[in-house]
Amino acid sequence: MSKICAICGKGPTVGNRIARRGLAKSKGGVGKKITGITRRRFLPNLQNVRTVINGVPRTIKVCTKCIKAGKVKK
Repeated sequence: MSKICAICGKGPTVGNRIARRGLAKSKGGVGKKITGITRRRFLPNLQNVRTVINGVPRTIKVCTKCIKAGKVKK
């Protein structure tokens, strides 16, 4: 199953996970140093919702933003 909202098409986005070490300058250290950058994924908050589409009850994956906005009729 894909991780895409059936209403708005929102899907996974990508970003970076940044690993740091050291003590912050404000705490008396020499500052934080970046020791590694790896790719990561931000997944949308999808929920399975039973809804009526063209008179037929179906289960679709919908993001919570669409549910709150009332774009899907349960």
